[in-house]
Amino acid sequence: MEEYQKYLDPRTLAKLAGLELRARTIVEGFVAGMHRSPYHGFSVEFAEHREYVPGDDLRHVDWKVFAKTDKVYLKQYEEETNLICYLVLDTSESMRYRSDQAALSKLEYAQCIAAALAHLTLRQQDGVGLITFDDEIRTMLRPSGNPSQLRQLLHLMEQSQPQRKTATGPIFHDLSERLKKRGVVVILSDMFDDVPAMMAGLKHFRHRRHDVVVFHVLDPAELDFPFQQTTLFKGLEQLPDVLSDPRALRKAYLAEFNAFLRQVQAGCRAQHADYVQVRTDQNLEVALSAYLSGRLRRVG
Repeated sequence: MEEYQKYLDPRTLAKLAGLELRARTIVEGFVAGMHRSPYHGFSVEFAEHREYVPGDDLRHVDWKVFAKTDKVYLKQYEEETNLICYLVLDTSESMRYRSDQAALSKLEYAQCIAAALAHLTLRQQDGVGLITFDDEIRTMLRPSGNPSQLRQLLHLMEQSQPQRKTATGPIFHDLSERLKKRGVVVILSDMFDDVPAMMAGLKHFRHRRHDVVVFHVLDPAELDFPFQQTTLFKGLEQLPDVLSDPRALRKAYLAEFNAFLRQVQAGCRAQHADYVQVRTDQNLEVALSAYLSGRLRRVG
């Protein structure tokens, strides 16, 4: 294992005090790894071109395209060539869950991914913003490419208190109208909500011409259901506690949960959204590389 990779392990990250220190450690490790890998960043160009016609302003000619093709095209909207990355972080109560198999809660793991993506976006001189939500939008940091944006973003994430229910579908519809300039919308959530409502929200993002990425953040115990003894399952997001024998439930639980996963994945695919499922016991490099490599193939 490369030396830098140890810093991307969730158990190593759990020993670091504070999100800012975790973020710096992740980014230093991952960026070091990028120099020896095919992952070259997070950007995608949104510029629209049209062929030159006599009378057009030559200041808008894309000379790079001309050099490659010997044809004259205009960039219609110069400002749209800069990427905006909107990080949309679920801070509902279910995101605080952490089993014994995981060193970080779902929220902490999602925060680490968000911090790394924010740093990578700023590193290539693009803009990044942050939205945190549960059943309401809790914080909304306007996108900026200023290097100081990272510290402000980390501070806001550090203040997140996962205490309430989620209302993912209505939140996505609201954000679709609020995010005026199109960009990459990165959703970090366990997606524990009504799936058709969530997919309708994703469709709204796509209607507004955003590029959508879903990081589906899950705890290994949610995926594997390893419980053996009679267990009191604590209800989150206003659901009741349940005392049960997990061995009697395991088969039915896994069937239901896997059906949920298939529904979310199929819904994302139908809305042309990137879907990346991540486990909170998973090396963070794996989670980031799965997305960045797929994106590179698609837009590179």
